[in-house]
Amino acid sequence: MVRERYLTKSRFKLATECPTKLFYTGKECYANQNLDDSFLLALADGGFQVGELAKCYFPDGHEIKTLDYEEALNETNDLLQLDSIILYEAAIASGNLFIRADILVKEDDQIKLFEVKAKSFNPGESHPFTNRDGTISAKWKPYLYDVAFQKYVLSRSLPHYKISAHLMMADKSAVCPTDGLNQKFRLTHDATGRKGVSIAETLTMNDLTPPILCTVNVDSECGRIFQTLHTVNNTSLQFSHYVAFLADSYKTDTRIPSPIASKCAACEFYTTDNKEQSGLKSGKRECWKEVLGWSDEDLACQTVLDVWSFRGKDKLIENGIIKMDDIPEHAVHPKPDTSPGISASERQWMQIQKYKTRDDSPWIDHKNLMKEMNSWVFPLHFIDFETTMAAIPFNAGLHPYEGVAFQFSHHIVRCDGSVEHAGEYLNTERGVFPNYGFIRALKEQLEHDQGSVFRYSNHENTFLNLIYQQLNADTGDIPDRAQLQSFIKTITHSTTKSSEQWRGKRDMVDLWEVVKRYYYDPATKGSNSIKQVLPAILNSSTLLQEKYSKPIYGAKGGIKSTNFKDWQWVKIKDGKVTDPYKLLPKMFQDISDKDLEILSSDDELREGGAALTAYARMQFEEMSDYERSEIQKALLKYCELDTMAMVMIWEGLKDLCR
Repeated sequence: MVRERYLTKSRFKLATECPTKLFYTGKECYANQNLDDSFLLALADGGFQVGELAKCYFPDGHEIKTLDYEEALNETNDLLQLDSIILYEAAIASGNLFIRADILVKEDDQIKLFEVKAKSFNPGESHPFTNRDGTISAKWKPYLYDVAFQKYVLSRSLPHYKISAHLMMADKSAVCPTDGLNQKFRLTHDATGRKGVSIAETLTMNDLTPPILCTVNVDSECGRIFQTLHTVNNTSLQFSHYVAFLADSYKTDTRIPSPIASKCAACEFYTTDNKEQSGLKSGKRECWKEVLGWSDEDLACQTVLDVWSFRGKDKLIENGIIKMDDIPEHAVHPKPDTSPGISASERQWMQIQKYKTRDDSPWIDHKNLMKEMNSWVFPLHFIDFETTMAAIPFNAGLHPYEGVAFQFSHHIVRCDGSVEHAGEYLNTERGVFPNYGFIRALKEQLEHDQGSVFRYSNHENTFLNLIYQQLNADTGDIPDRAQLQSFIKTITHSTTKSSEQWRGKRDMVDLWEVVKRYYYDPATKGSNSIKQVLPAILNSSTLLQEKYSKPIYGAKGGIKSTNFKDWQWVKIKDGKVTDPYKLLPKMFQDISDKDLEILSSDDELREGGAALTAYARMQFEEMSDYERSEIQKALLKYCELDTMAMVMIWEGLKDLCR
C-alpha cells in the first residue's frame, strides 16, 4: 500500500522558506544539515517543557499517540463526535493536507486551535505581529503561517464548525509562582527508545497559578495571510491556490524551481565535496546548476553569499552579479569610520580583493594593533561563559526564558608571558538557579588585581548586565547583593536599554572586535568566529606551531591546566594545523557525529549549542552517574579550550605584529 504524500504543517513551513525544499525533504539521497534528532533542539530551547506545560493548562485532554496517519485520523474523528473534548496532537486531514494540532478544544459547534511555541511573548506590546504597513513581521512569519495553515486545514475538514486560532507562548511579563517547577518535567525514554516527557505527580494548581504561558488570538493575522497573494513560479496565488499548488507538487514529487537569493546561504540541503563524491547529493548545488546553468567549476568559486556581513547580496544577485570575482568596488563602497583599524565596508572589500587576486596572506594593522595592545594591563584575564535560557524558571519570581549562566572558564597571561588556566565554574546540580553562585565565583577570580579582562563577542557583557538586573529585581535576602552588583559594573558597560548607565574602569576588551578591526586572514572566508580564527592564526604563526606542537599543556613545568594533562594543541596533517576543537573527546556518546557537528558549530553570536544541550540533558534526563560525569568532563574541557583559544589568538596577533 502506497503511503499518502501529505503536505503537513512542517512541510508547509519548509515550503514558505523555499518551495524547492519540498523536493529534497525526506529523501535519504540528499544531505540535510538540520538535526536528525529534533528532540535535541526542543531539549535545548525548552520546547518539550513548554509543550507539556501547555497541556497542564488544559487538563483531562485525550492524547492521540499513534504515529500512523490513518489510525490517528480515525481516532481523532471518533472523539470529535463528542459534544465537548480536549485533544492533544489531534490529527486532521483534508485531501492531501494533514496536520497534528498541539491542542484542540471542542465545545459544541466551536473549535479552538492552540499552537504551542517555545518562544517568549510580551502581552503588553501593541501590534506585535505586523509591520507599520500592516504586513506580517518577518520574525513572526514562520509561527503565524504555521497556525494559519492549520486553521485552513481545520476549516476545510470541519466546515460546519467555527474555528478560532491561537498561539500559546511563554509570557514575558509573568513570574513563576513556585520553586522547582522546571524539574517537574523530565525527559524519558520508552522501551523502543522513543523520547517523551514525564510530569511529576507533585505538580499542583499552585504551580500553575498564575500561568506563565499566555494565549493570543491570531484570527485577524490568519485572515490577513489568507488574503495575501503568494508568489511562486512568478505567479501570484491566493492562499488556497498557493497551498493546493504546494500540496500537488509534493504529491507528484515535482521540483518547484526558485530564484537564487541570499537565503540560499542558510539552505540545509548541502554537503561537502567528499560526501557528494560518496553518493550523497547536494540540493543546493542542483538548484544553482539548474537556475544559473553553472558547472562544477563555477560552483567551486566563492560568491556574494560568502561576503562577511554584507547586506547588498540580493541586490547584486538581482543584477546578475553572483561570483565574488565579479563584485565591483562601488557595490561595497568601502569607506573608513571614526575608529582605529578598518571599518566593516573596508573589511568586506579587503575580503573581496584578496579573493580576486588569490592572495591568501593574512593582513594585520601593525600600528593600531600595537597601540591597542600597549593599552592593556597585565595580568590579562580571558573569560568565556556558557549560558542558556530556561523556558520554565528554576525559582519563584523569575520570568520564563530568563538567562541562566551555568559555566565559565578563566585563563591568565602574566607580564612575563606565562599562561595558566586559573579557574572555572560549572553548576550541573538539578533545579538550582546558578547565577548568583556563578557571579560570586567570577568575582573571586577577577577581583585581586586590575588586569584587563577579555571576552570574545558581546555575550559576556550582555549576560553580566542581565545578572545585574536579576539582582536588582530579586526580593529575596541576598547579603552580598551590593558587592556583586558593584563588581559587575567594574568590568562591564551598561546596555542601551538599561535605565542606569555606566562604563566600568575595567570594562572588558572584546577580542572579537580586535580581530575585526586589525586582522584578516582569507582562510577564515570572512568569518570572525573563534572556531575559524583560531585555526587560521595557528597556521600563520610559526611561533604558535613550535610552542604548542609540544605536549606542554597540563604538563609538569609547562602550562597549568585544570582538565588536560600533557596535551598537544597543534597537530599538523597534510601541511595544515588540525582544528584544536576536533582533538577533544565527543561531548556525547549517544548522539550521531552529524548532530554533534551541527550542535557544536559555533557562530559569531556564541550560541554554544552543544554546551547548553549538555546542560539541559543533565538537568532533565535520567542518566547514570558515569554518564553525568563524562558529560561534565567534556563540558569542562570544551570551555577551557574556549579561553585557551583566546590566549592563542592573543599570542598569535602579538607574534604577527613583530
